[in-house]
Amino acid sequence: MKGYHGKILIIDLSSQQIIQKDISINILKNFIGGNGLGTYLLYKYCPKGVDPFNERNPIIFVSSPLASTKITTSSKFAVLTKSPLTGFIGDSLSSSHLAIQLKKTGYDALIITGKSSYPLLLFINNNRVEFKNAEKLTGLSTSEKEKSIKKIYGNNVSTATIGPAGENLVRFASISNDGGRQAGRSGAGAVMGSKNLKGIAIIGDKEVEINNEIELEKIAVKLRKKSIGDSTEKYRNLGTIANINIFNRLGTLPSLNFNQSNFNKAENISGEYMHDNHFIKSAHCANCTIGCEKIMQTNDGKSNIKTRMEYESAYALGPLVGINDSNSVIRASHLCDEIGVDTISAGATIAWAIESFKKGLISLKDTNQVHLNFGDSKSVMTCLNLIAKRKGIGNLLAEGSQIASKLTGGGSEYWAMHVKGLEMPGYEPRSLKTMALGLAVSTRGACHNRSSAYEADFSNKVDRLSSDEEKGKITMDGEDISVVMDSMIICKFLRKSFDDFLYESSIIYKHITGIKVSKFDLKKSGERINNLKKMFNIREGWTINHDTLPKRILNEPIKTGIATGVELSENDLNKMIQSYYKSRGWTDSGLITKQKLRDLNLLEIVNK
Repeated sequence: MKGYHGKILIIDLSSQQIIQKDISINILKNFIGGNGLGTYLLYKYCPKGVDPFNERNPIIFVSSPLASTKITTSSKFAVLTKSPLTGFIGDSLSSSHLAIQLKKTGYDALIITGKSSYPLLLFINNNRVEFKNAEKLTGLSTSEKEKSIKKIYGNNVSTATIGPAGENLVRFASISNDGGRQAGRSGAGAVMGSKNLKGIAIIGDKEVEINNEIELEKIAVKLRKKSIGDSTEKYRNLGTIANINIFNRLGTLPSLNFNQSNFNKAENISGEYMHDNHFIKSAHCANCTIGCEKIMQTNDGKSNIKTRMEYESAYALGPLVGINDSNSVIRASHLCDEIGVDTISAGATIAWAIESFKKGLISLKDTNQVHLNFGDSKSVMTCLNLIAKRKGIGNLLAEGSQIASKLTGGGSEYWAMHVKGLEMPGYEPRSLKTMALGLAVSTRGACHNRSSAYEADFSNKVDRLSSDEEKGKITMDGEDISVVMDSMIICKFLRKSFDDFLYESSIIYKHITGIKVSKFDLKKSGERINNLKKMFNIREGWTINHDTLPKRILNEPIKTGIATGVELSENDLNKMIQSYYKSRGWTDSGLITKQKLRDLNLLEIVNK
């Protein structure tokens, strides 16, 4: 078998048994790898209705056919589990040497189930698995755990660790890997914590055979050259944090818990300001020629902090909570990485708490006598530290904004900014209508990356302020192409380096695996994967009522800035949702017909 190993490894932490299973070439072809293969495995191995913190909920690490090849940006892996934040499918991607080491173990996926009776570190060396007591790792930050693991096994191992937040089952805890890169969204770190699994060390030396090395290298050279051209200039120069000033000018920068769509003094935390005042160097993921990561350093005379900064972290720990001080944003982002939490969910949940405090629903006693205010960095840092420990107000906020608002009541669900339990990213849906639809229907919850619908809004293809029905097909196509990228896996920052992504990917796939597929086959795989994601959610209790946006978005027009008065009604959103369902061939209630499942070769899978 070329491009794949054709095997998965199942590790039961309760019994410490390991099982190796073959996986058919037909499944690999239909689901590709990464996010797609992970979706199939999660549907197969996650019991219906299981609580996310139950030991039977698996956490699945998945490689891809491109991992360990010379195709730039391909060193990525997927992590899937039933999300403790949403109760639906939880999938996250990260880029690091871990993707390469995972592939070199000789397995296409690693499925971890059960729960250890003691704090555990897993060491995986090819097909050898070692269960090591990790009592000494308990309570350490993510970076401290990584350093400790490498002292034991050497610097050549790749690691995946959780911080105190994961250990304390913070529902939006992340998994840190290889120098602080994060599998951030959906709460996979909390599932690791629920299994008493503190970290994983992986190393391997199993290579896979490539069908046509010579032709693949020609494509790799071409993509490497394109990846340092005009299409990636923004990422190479300022990184994604360049979006702060751009979005602020367009009235698409959510601020003060989505009370505004622009932010006063946004320039103080912009990519330009950060570059001029805090920039240390650019960093590259494994096997990446772009180097979008920008390492920033504080300069406020206090303890010296260095951390990577990108747009979503800057938005969530800056404008969303009213902070316009760059040093404070850098410190908060660094703290999130060290305690191991998703920056978007952390910032959005804290923004909800600040508004709830202002309205008298959270007391000073809850906050350790700290006044929670927009623009107050002490509020943010206090909340983050309490969240990691699940102490005081942190115990409530560790649940995420959906559960926290339900527990608090008092109308606070109105300003809890999430979809399906996953907090909103930094895109104002009232002035980005295709993005609004993408957020509402995403199986993961409020996710900007699973459809990349913002691309249409920022192009000349659509009117971003209009709620027209053409956005249904645009969103569907965006989802299907995006999930192919996330299954191959190729970084989305490389997408504009392709002239025809699906066609060129089909050629790459053939050169790696020897399996001939067309661009239409790959598009069909994307549709198949997204339908199976939806079937997982339906199995776990999804209804049409879950496909919506926060009430604030649907009831209040934008109040300030260039987008003042722009609004999105529930009726307009529902019209777009119906156009999306129609494009998908689903029922008016968003359900998938047997005929659609049959057409996608999914009927047998979902009936098992």
